[in-house]
Amino acid sequence: IVSDSGALDVCIANAGLYPTPSKPFWEIDAERWASTMDSNLEVTVTTARAFLGHAAEVGRGSIVLIGSTAGIYGESGHADYAAAKGAITSGLLMSLKNDVSQIGGVRVNAVAPGWTVTPKKIEHGVDEELVERATATMALKKLATPEDVAKAVVMLASDEISGHITGQVIEVAGGMEGRLIP
Repeated sequence: IVSDSGALDVCIANAGLYPTPSKPFWEIDAERWASTMDSNLEVTVTTARAFLGHAAEVGRGSIVLIGSTAGIYGESGHADYAAAKGAITSGLLMSLKNDVSQIGGVRVNAVAPGWTVTPKKIEHGVDEELVERATATMALKKLATPEDVAKAVVMLASDEISGHITGQVIEVAGGMEGRLIP
């Protein structure tokens, strides 16, 4: 990409596989666990490694990691997904922020979307009862949209808007208090 387009200023490390069906932790087998880690955490790590290597060479850049509120609050039936996303928005984020501090001019942040209604979810059918129960836990009483998440990503990626912000996780979750649905 760099040889074709020149220096990269921004990278969005967006990887996600939400495994189905929901299963309690003790029923998640090693194959599903590994697949979820590979599809979420390992893809993010590989993306970050490539971008930050370039950012170290040019002395600037902004990377936004995409996590999930599941990684902050946990999620029943999806311990594998929550663990992968939690690693992204906690240990990985802070370690990368600390590693790039020796470079200066490189920022590392994350966005953690909450319940988000996507075209794929609409295509498969939205469970209105589930939406009602989920939004009951949110101050804004509505699900996020992909546009809501994208605006937070653009804000964090922008040196003009967020030039002095690094090591932060922004939840795009309507003020929800957790992921346990009543």
